[in-house]
Amino acid sequence: MTHPAVPDTGQRNEATHPSSAVVHFGAETPLHLEGGGQLAPWSIAYQTYGQLNAERSNAILICHALTGDQHVANVNPVTGKSGWWDTMVGPGKPFDTNRFFVICSNVLGSCLGTTGPASFNPATQRPYALDFPVVTIRDMVNAQARLMDHLGIETIFCVAGGSMGGMQVLEWAASYPQRVFAAMPIATSAKHSAQNIAFHEVGRQAVMADPEWRKGRYLDEGTRPEKGLAVARMAAHITYLSEQALHRKFGRNFQDRMAPTFSFDADFEVESYLRYQGRSFVERFDANSYLFLTRAMDYFDLAKDHGGSLARAFSGSKTRFCVMSFTSDWLFPTRDSRAIVHALNAAGASVSFVEIETDKGHDAFLLELPDLFNTTRGFIDSAARAKGLTISGVRTS
Repeated sequence: MTHPAVPDTGQRNEATHPSSAVVHFGAETPLHLEGGGQLAPWSIAYQTYGQLNAERSNAILICHALTGDQHVANVNPVTGKSGWWDTMVGPGKPFDTNRFFVICSNVLGSCLGTTGPASFNPATQRPYALDFPVVTIRDMVNAQARLMDHLGIETIFCVAGGSMGGMQVLEWAASYPQRVFAAMPIATSAKHSAQNIAFHEVGRQAVMADPEWRKGRYLDEGTRPEKGLAVARMAAHITYLSEQALHRKFGRNFQDRMAPTFSFDADFEVESYLRYQGRSFVERFDANSYLFLTRAMDYFDLAKDHGGSLARAFSGSKTRFCVMSFTSDWLFPTRDSRAIVHALNAAGASVSFVEIETDKGHDAFLLELPDLFNTTRGFIDSAARAKGLTISGVRTS
């Protein structure tokens, strides 16, 4: 099995000159952070699809995962590839842009136009690097809320996302219940497990052990910790798949050879695949952003923020929930989703739950799965009827 060459991204710097809409907030409108202090000035980059109706009631906010971005359903300006969820977002698709106004913003701390460690620090006129404040999932959501205010959207019809995106969905429902009519947390958890924190720490240490990391100041010195970040991506990518999926795709097949070389070359297809994933990742993602975003996931614990009770986080919520998990996802196993469902039931919230049978692992939410599509369509249509949503002048019934 051969893999295509890593795309040449040239000198494009999406961190400071993103190929998407950007809202800039000045020094007079700081973003107050959960860890203390504030960020000002700051910016948030985003993409939209479809049209906002006259009532401003048909907005769907998509929250991206750890290494995702705002380019949900358009060609990614760095990789030249299709959007990361273009199977789900578009005309006639589960998030139907003929009916809904779909928004996705780059999260705080990332590297595709929203302020993060690769952005310029106005106090030093250099990239923030490790001077950037440690941010949390709540900070990301608060930044998104400011974007919604800017767009004049008071109530979001649906907030949806998987993995770290699902954490944002849960935080939206807990922090802004009056602004979220429906919520779809997919393949996620209300707190990061010790195992997942451990995997993240391996990745961070791989980055920081690379001599080219330069204590986070690699952009100033014209280098990048490519090897460390590639290893971090390789380790993480294994967690996104299942043993069944790896066996089905690769087994113990050799890469472009009939026998082992008795060396440390990439003898096996799975080795070649992981090396390709690592190389391609470093071309599109900032190493320091990887450190900050993994840390944000590690700190996420919604129950702790509500006196140790997850049900209390959703107390009195009128939001309609659809929680989804996948049978072969061992990164965010079904028991994590069930814990969310139990808490929602205890809070008296409206919730449906679907566990989808698949051997594709955690990344299943990014793939073409009929059960995922059908569940999403059914939930969105049901929520639209419940809201009496008028779309293109026609009221749903």
